[in-house]
Amino acid sequence: MFDTVDAGLAWAAERQVTGILAEYAGGGAYDLAVSEGRFTPSKAHHGTSDHVAAFSPGLRHIHLTGGHRDS
Repeated sequence: MFDTVDAGLAWAAERQVTGILAEYAGGGAYDLAVSEGRFTPSKAHHGTSDHVAAFSPGLRHIHLTGGHRDS
C-alpha cells in the first residue's frame, strides 16, 4: 500500500513491475461504493454475500509494463 500514486509509481519503476497499480479505499469496497453513491443496488442479488465478496471498488487503476505506464 502506498500513500500516493507517485510513491506507487516510483516503487513500480524501481522494480520494473508489470501489472496494475490499483487504488483501494479503506473499509469494505461495496459498503463505501453504496454510501458514496458510486453504486446503487438495483437487482435482487446486489448486497448478497456472493455479490459483496466479488465486488470491485471501481477506483483509479494504472496499467504498467516494466515499471512504466502503458500508453
